[in-house]
Amino acid sequence: MNATPSSNDFILQVEHLSMKFGGLVAIGDLSFQARRGEITALIGPNGAGKTTVFNCITGFYKPTEGMITLNKRDGSTYLLERLPNHEIPARANVARTFQNIRLFSGMTLLENLLVAQHNKLMKASGYTFLGLFGFPSYRQASAESIELARHWLDKAGLVDRADDPAGDLPYGAQRRLEIARAMCTGPELLCLDEPAAGLNPKESAALNELLMGIKSTGTSILLIEHDMSVVMQISDHVVVLEYGRKISDGNPQSVRTDPRVIAAYLGVDDEEVQEVLTEVGDEDVIEQLDTGPDPAHGPGNSASMMAGPVSDSVEHANEGERVTVSKGASKAAQVDARSASIASKPIVAPAAKKPAAKARSTKAAAKAPAAKTAGISNRLDAPRGGKADSLIRIKGIGPVNERKLNEHGIFHFDQIAAWKKADIEAAEAYLAFDGRIEREDWIGQAKALAKEAAAKPATRGGRK
Repeated sequence: MNATPSSNDFILQVEHLSMKFGGLVAIGDLSFQARRGEITALIGPNGAGKTTVFNCITGFYKPTEGMITLNKRDGSTYLLERLPNHEIPARANVARTFQNIRLFSGMTLLENLLVAQHNKLMKASGYTFLGLFGFPSYRQASAESIELARHWLDKAGLVDRADDPAGDLPYGAQRRLEIARAMCTGPELLCLDEPAAGLNPKESAALNELLMGIKSTGTSILLIEHDMSVVMQISDHVVVLEYGRKISDGNPQSVRTDPRVIAAYLGVDDEEVQEVLTEVGDEDVIEQLDTGPDPAHGPGNSASMMAGPVSDSVEHANEGERVTVSKGASKAAQVDARSASIASKPIVAPAAKKPAAKARSTKAAAKAPAAKTAGISNRLDAPRGGKADSLIRIKGIGPVNERKLNEHGIFHFDQIAAWKKADIEAAEAYLAFDGRIEREDWIGQAKALAKEAAAKPATRGGRK
């Protein structure tokens, strides 16, 4: 039996999508698939490009490159990047909501949902005056529209307030009303942009219930969300972006344990990822550091040119100066580089004899500073007075980096305050930073803290 999923199993296929604004690459060669009848979450840090992907799918932007395929239940297929934006909801049955609520606050809840069915009612009226004279076809369409509106108000828990102005609803109820209005258009794919933003736990639970109810109708949901409790509870498939590139793709559990995702969200350096996991005590996560994406959801090898030249489909931006992400900015890329470095090193079988000598050698190697750190000019063998300053008071130095600095003879604020260019380069070589010390102004922070520490004894002496 062939278990390979067919293209019709996926309602949405995004292949090699790129979006450039002048020289800025907002989305770079992104590919993923969303299964029919599932909730697919698109997550990532702020500025990762999630809303840009939504805007490409729903027609607000025309991508620079790539193909976006929507497969409907009836077997018809639409290339969304080739459709005029107003035809994407009308013909491909794609609906969306926005980060900011866009309701008609002066209209009642019921009227807001009837507005979403405007096209159906206009068609029933013959685009003229049939509704004014109460023709049977219009009366039937009007009754069906009201019934559908009341159905989704009931699903959203708002039917008792059907005749209240939408602007009188609390924030969480307005979010649910907006989703109910989108469902009145009869979408096969519902795109939600941060629906849980600003909701309290009770409102988030009501939202989860509504989304699971929508899923049970067979409607597929594509979701952008920062609330991880919502994502992990209701999503079937998660795609993670960082700087417009996909860094993880799979089920919620595999994504949650992916060290690249942890690094991107927590902002820790690649060498600190395992130590962070150790500190939170998740041994299962540590054992799964090499977990790859879920092959059941990941995109296959496909060509974006299958339906013809891209030039027939999208508008190309003029090639100008390419703005790239600064070196070392992507935490996920740092994790990948570290994994590749470890994999490329030859595996040396441990000697059968003299394990004690090997242990001493390993310990000595761990303690020995890297060759480049010899450039730090003001190292100390031990902290002055037997007590080191709390270096974590410098913004940008965490417990792990504080320990590394202590291992290399840096214990006090005034040592960092006195660093010259060569000292900074040597410290960054060891800490695997790239300009971070200057960006976060460690020298300026250290000078202020050293001055504060020097003033404390004099202040105490003056009070005696």
